[in-house]
Amino acid sequence: MNTIYLLLGSNMGNSKAQLLKAIVQIEKRIGMVKRRSSLYSTAAWGNINQPDFLNQVVIVETELNAMRAMDTILQIEMKMGRQRTIKNAPRIIDIDILFFNKEIIDQEQLQVPHPQIQNRRFVLVPLNELSPNFKHPVLQKTVHQLLLQGKDHLNVKKF
Repeated sequence: MNTIYLLLGSNMGNSKAQLLKAIVQIEKRIGMVKRRSSLYSTAAWGNINQPDFLNQVVIVETELNAMRAMDTILQIEMKMGRQRTIKNAPRIIDIDILFFNKEIIDQEQLQVPHPQIQNRRFVLVPLNELSPNFKHPVLQKTVHQLLLQGKDHLNVKKF
């Protein structure tokens, strides 16, 4: 059994409902959601001229390998209506693989751990709620250490 950490995000329509819908699809197609963080509201990162995001981290147990999980995530996003336009555009749903077990994967289609974890408070705050002592397999620092040392000061607040 594999453990996968996913970041869910939405800033279009009813974001809370979109996150719940994504969790239902994840449980149907990827595996059992073992834990979920609180919901967090965050100003958009990168392209700031858009509505705030609602984010949540979920920990899932899956029998899928990382590539199959990624393919399934893309199918879920598409089924939910995500349209990929410009980078950092508003989106109905965004599902990112943060960690897959403690594996390091560096392929064109998939990089795990997600290469921006340490730079984004909207990832680190909910991740820290669930697994503050999880050690980043590349940076060799815990999630809590990464949060304390991060340079991103974007306001992340419980929803």
